Amino acid sequence: MLTVTEARTTILSAAQSLVAEKPLHKTETVFLLESCGRILAQDVIATVNVPPCDNSAMDGYAVRAADCAAGVSIPVAGIIYAGAIPELLQTGTAKRIFTGAPVPQGADAIVIQEDVVLKGEAIVIHPEVTIKTGENIRRAGEDISIGDILFPAGHRVRAQDIGLLASIGIDRVHVTAPLRVGLLCTGDELLEPGDAPQAGKIYNSNRYLLSALLRDLGCEVIDAGIVKDDLAVTETALQKLSVVADVVISTGGVSVGDADYVKQAVLAQGKLDVWKIAVKPGKPLAFGYVGSKPFFGLPGNPVSAFVTFLLFVRPFLQTLQGAGVQNLQQVPARSGFAWPRAGKREEYLRVKLQQEGDVLIAHALPNQGSGVLSSVCRADALLRVPVGATFIVNDAVECFLLE
Repeated sequence: MLTVTEARTTILSAAQSLVAEKPLHKTETVFLLESCGRILAQDVIATVNVPPCDNSAMDGYAVRAADCAAGVSIPVAGIIYAGAIPELLQTGTAKRIFTGAPVPQGADAIVIQEDVVLKGEAIVIHPEVTIKTGENIRRAGEDISIGDILFPAGHRVRAQDIGLLASIGIDRVHVTAPLRVGLLCTGDELLEPGDAPQAGKIYNSNRYLLSALLRDLGCEVIDAGIVKDDLAVTETALQKLSVVADVVISTGGVSVGDADYVKQAVLAQGKLDVWKIAVKPGKPLAFGYVGSKPFFGLPGNPVSAFVTFLLFVRPFLQTLQGAGVQNLQQVPARSGFAWPRAGKREEYLRVKLQQEGDVLIAHALPNQGSGVLSSVCRADALLRVPVGATFIVNDAVECFLLE
């Protein structure tokens, strides 16, 4: 069996080779409101300054700092609202100004309204207040300057990014077309949600779990549904998906049972570069090619499918998208339980994290079975146990956040 590191290296090297030879994704231009979650195909460069001009950071009065001696009465010579085009500020005068309004030529500071006393049509600055040049002024371009690279190619667009792009007048962006991922689930025992329960049957959770994970990455899912445990049927389903999809994923049928036909079906029309990994859960994971299309055969147990997707499939797809691998966030934690048995496989435990003072304590969920999908829903993180490792309560452990 390959180690997790060896398998990831093999799989990511394959993705990098595919991108180097010929990117699998096309590009397209979409409206800004349609871009959330999409991958930028080119750098986004600012064509305007933000702010576009010097403007007031506070409600107050535009002044010349040199005119602001304590106790001096400064006549107010007008009002400046946001969006206005102000006239020149004459020496020895002030203008009422509101937050976001442009600073008039001749002014070099904003005195906030709380620091003055209004006497008729003039202001007097409180004697304890000192006004400095540049005070309470947002300078043109201090947030964004023309020519700044706001987001590089490969960046996944987020809601806050859309707001920023809108703030500089961008209404559409150039993005990669979604990767088309073919998905099939194998097993005579599978029912679809909504079907009446039957003896010996289980509901097909993997189809929905994996579809959601793929869509969360911005992939287009080509769903082949449930495929029976039959070699010819499995071969046909894989072949059809390989024609229309960029990547093919199956779940179930990759172990060594008499009715596990995925390996044979793949080898009949392609090859396998990875077969079995020293990881728990998820040992029976396959990676290779159906024809020329990359293929992942994930285990049928839902926790195994979930963990192997995060460890191997997700970084592979991110690489193909040009987004770069975004690993799960690692957080420092202490174990709230002991792990006395040294395993032969790298293990990923579902844990709850509890803050105790300035330390996170990881508590193992009671049932770590690979079919217990509810443990994934209750978990905050995966705790990695290296091959041959043991630990006691309060030992430092590696935890990877699921959110």
